[in-house]
Amino acid sequence: MEGDDAMTAMPDEGWLVAHPPPRRARLFSLPPTMDGYTVEDWLKLPETGERIELIDGSFVVSPMPRYAHALSAGRLRQILVEAAPEAFEVVESGNLQVGEDGLIPDIVVGYAAAILEDPVVLTASDVVCVAEVVSPGKVNRDRDYTIKPPKYAAAGIPVFIRVDLEGGDAPRVEVFNLGEQGYELVAEAKAGTVLTLDQPFPVSFDPAALTGPRSR
Repeated sequence: MEGDDAMTAMPDEGWLVAHPPPRRARLFSLPPTMDGYTVEDWLKLPETGERIELIDGSFVVSPMPRYAHALSAGRLRQILVEAAPEAFEVVESGNLQVGEDGLIPDIVVGYAAAILEDPVVLTASDVVCVAEVVSPGKVNRDRDYTIKPPKYAAAGIPVFIRVDLEGGDAPRVEVFNLGEQGYELVAEAKAGTVLTLDQPFPVSFDPAALTGPRSR
């Protein structure tokens, strides 16, 4: 109305002073090192929107995953949650110390007692299963196929699950149990078939449930 202050969607100056916008954290405020970074260095990093893992002494930064990746991880977590005994909890994207590396699996199945203590990082002894959803791109595929699985195995994590969203039979799920020589493939299934596991606890599902419209 005439004479009234003009209305605007912008906050006034006083509001901005009281509520300053967040500043983007500096990712690498740590000094450079010739010997490689450590898990202790990794845990000092500020929280950011990126996924930062420590692999072989170097920080590996990945953007947030695409929605197909996030959807599949969320649905797999829900399937595992519904099947899990009370002694276990299932979480997405948790910090995990694996030897001298700091990894962030897409899904972590761990002992409830350890997870409910609200730690910043779990150790491999707290975990019975990890899962990775493979993102597009050669670097991502190499990480989920050749780099991270041997590290999980060397740390003694009993079960590794890999979900691949590419290819004509996608989504395809592979399950590996820890053997004397590392991970051994014990089950695999493509969309339209049923995958049945007995470790870390019994569960069966069709990989097709990880993508596409939800079934009613």
